[in-house]
Amino acid sequence: MAKAQSKTRTIPFKPILARAEKRKGGPGGLKKLLPAKPDAKKLTRLSDDRILSEMTQRVFSAGFAWSVIEAKWPGFEQAFMTFEPAKLTFQPDDYWDSLLNDARIVRNGAKIHAVRDNAAFVQAIAREHGGFGKFLASWPSSDQVGLLDLLAKRGSRLGGNTGQMFLRFVGWDGFVTSQDVVACLRDAGLDIAEEVKSKGDLAKVQAQFNAWAEETGLPYLHLSRICAMSVGENRSM
Repeated sequence: MAKAQSKTRTIPFKPILARAEKRKGGPGGLKKLLPAKPDAKKLTRLSDDRILSEMTQRVFSAGFAWSVIEAKWPGFEQAFMTFEPAKLTFQPDDYWDSLLNDARIVRNGAKIHAVRDNAAFVQAIAREHGGFGKFLASWPSSDQVGLLDLLAKRGSRLGGNTGQMFLRFVGWDGFVTSQDVVACLRDAGLDIAEEVKSKGDLAKVQAQFNAWAEETGLPYLHLSRICAMSVGENRSM
């Protein structure tokens, strides 16, 4: 056991970076494929309605064709009152029941009612911290596991990959345990399952990204994307 833990602590990022650069056309080619660095100030200014909108889009996209949800999104914005938490939490049961027959959206009852729950969740966090974006911006990337746990417990249908993708899309600096990222971690020697679902495996992933962030000074978003681009069929130049 001690030997395995030692190996986990000493996985360097340098060879992973070198492999990604080789696969993506050199340092310049890789750099072009990386998104802008996360901006905590921008996240702080993100309004609660945009937080709830993105949260809802991730919930509805889970297990569904993203392109369909994206194409229908203007209808979602209309049907859900542009995702103003205060307006939505005030709506009676009849409003929510009527959405089950609203052709502007995907009529999934459980996910529709998750919007109601998440509107109350966003509103509660905003009251506690002066805005949901401010709350997210103040949460350290070194404890993404804790943030994901909070989303799963206090939010609705925000567990697992959905919570990770929500954080990624609103601009919070974190990792995503995609198939390629997990393959990269396992190839590097991290003892985790092919699908990261357990709290133990997620803690190992967090510890490894924390170590890489300290080693490189790179944001977690870039570490995650570089890791993904270093393996698998992700070879586009």
